[in-house]
Amino acid sequence: MTESLRPRRSVLYMPASNERALDKAKTLACDGLILDLEDAVAPDAKPMAREAACAAASSGEYGAREVTIRVNGADTEWHRDDLAAACAAGPDAIVVPKVSSADAVLELVEAMARFDAPEHTTLWAMVETPAAMLHAEEIAGASDRLTVLVMGTNDLAKELYAAHVPGRLPLLPGLGLALLAARATGKAILDGVYNDVHDADGFLAECRQGRELGFDGKTLIHPGQVEGANAAYAPSEQEVEDARGVLEAWDAGRGAGVVTYRGRMVEHLHVESARRTLAIAEAIRTRG
Repeated sequence: MTESLRPRRSVLYMPASNERALDKAKTLACDGLILDLEDAVAPDAKPMAREAACAAASSGEYGAREVTIRVNGADTEWHRDDLAAACAAGPDAIVVPKVSSADAVLELVEAMARFDAPEHTTLWAMVETPAAMLHAEEIAGASDRLTVLVMGTNDLAKELYAAHVPGRLPLLPGLGLALLAARATGKAILDGVYNDVHDADGFLAECRQGRELGFDGKTLIHPGQVEGANAAYAPSEQEVEDARGVLEAWDAGRGAGVVTYRGRMVEHLHVESARRTLAIAEAIRTRG
């Protein structure tokens, strides 16, 4: 499975200071976990949370779930110790908030090397400021160790003085810039969180929007959001059937000039999309 096709439909933030939450995460159907040392943890609990997150990430008890640790930002007193401990624990990735420049990425990558982070531990950069949107391609392309961009839509809305409204019109320019950057540099990209855990319809609508825009998955703040995100970001049965049909029509019609499937013309770009759909479906199936 290639990095970009690793299932990341649902990536759940879990406060690392909450032992019960860390234990429950072992049973959830999410594709990934972000063990959080930042927003979800009070200042006096951060050292304990750091130890708990690193122990969880190195335990091997989370099955096929992608386990990451979100450290505190580079401008905080906890950042260096968080980063050193996370590198030693060797999670699947280290998530860093408020990355707004290529230089910041390079500094983080150099620090991970100094702290002997294992090769499999990659960097996920949270992009959540206007500067990050305007420099998204530079950020995404700064290092091969950076594999995923994570939208920080709450902070972006705050920085823009924008309202949280259905459809997210104020955020669409930034979302588009970040998506373009991810696709131009071959990186995965996760949509931001949905804040109202009681608004299932609004959450599912935002999942559909994110999928239609091109995101690989969604970050979540509550276990109850996992099922909806998994369904929204997985190819439907009809999409899988159509992808197979496109490939069959393409193979059968080679040399015939014009190839059609269900009355629609099939070109090479449609074949590439169909192959990607089937690869994603297979990656989800084999994940279990």
